Parts: sequence; C-alpha cells; structure tokens
Amino acid sequence: MSLIGEILPSSHILLDLEVSSKKRLFEQAGLLLENEAGVARSEVFDCLFAREKLGSTGLGHGVAVPHGRLASLKKAVGVFIRSKEPIPFDAPDGKPVSLVMVLLVPENAAGTHLEVLSKLAGKFSDKGVREQLMQAADAAGILRILTEE
Repeated sequence: MSLIGEILPSSHILLDLEVSSKKRLFEQAGLLLENEAGVARSEVFDCLFAREKLGSTGLGHGVAVPHGRLASLKKAVGVFIRSKEPIPFDAPDGKPVSLVMVLLVPENAAGTHLEVLSKLAGKFSDKGVREQLMQAADAAGILRILTEE
C-alpha cells in the first residue's frame, strides 16, 4: 500500500462538504478525526490553526495541505476534503481552495511528515490529478487517484 493509502482510509474522505471558511473546514476535520481516530477535535483545530498562522498552507491551483504535529498521535493520519464551494485560503496564487488534504503526524515523525508532504505536492502539481479529484464520484475514486503510483 502507498504511504498516502496508509494514512487515508476511505472513512477519512469528505466530498462536497459545505464549509465557508478555513476555520469551519478545520472544525470538520477535527470532528472526523475525533470520531474516527480518537483525537480531540480541539487539539486538531488548534494544531492546524497554529500552523496556518505561520503562513498559508494553500499550494495554489485550488489546493491546500494544512498540516501539523500532535504529541497525542501514534501514527500519521490524513483527511481529504473536497468542498462544495471554493473557500478563501490565502494561497500564493490568490485563488480559493476546493481540494484539501489535512495531514497530522506524531511530534517526532519529521521524516514521515516531509515524505508525505512531498508525495502530496507532487500529486497536486499535476493538473490532470486535480481535475480527476474534482470529478471523482466517491471516496473510492479519490483514494484510487491519490494512491496510484
């Protein structure tokens, strides 16, 4: 299984989510991880928000990869969100974001963190991949696109 596949079960994929801001998106990611991975939603929200204050995690082309480290995590975990409407994200190109991959890793997992971020950046830099992610009908389709080597 690919590295992305290991951290992103299909239950961690939310499609056409109705959120109006970065804050609401982080709240939804926190809620999902609280229910699916046993991580306190407030911890997820605070971690993502603190990282975002350092600079936007928007990559451009409608994509963002909010990420951070949590002491309470045992292994890396991801959440993929496709928002129903694009949301402002302070991306370098100024465009709002629809495709979001949240990545959280244990505090001491710097190598994993960088490896996954690198793989995601490579995937998201491909216009064809972004278009496929926007068109995918279900979580299985998203997972297939993100995990094919």
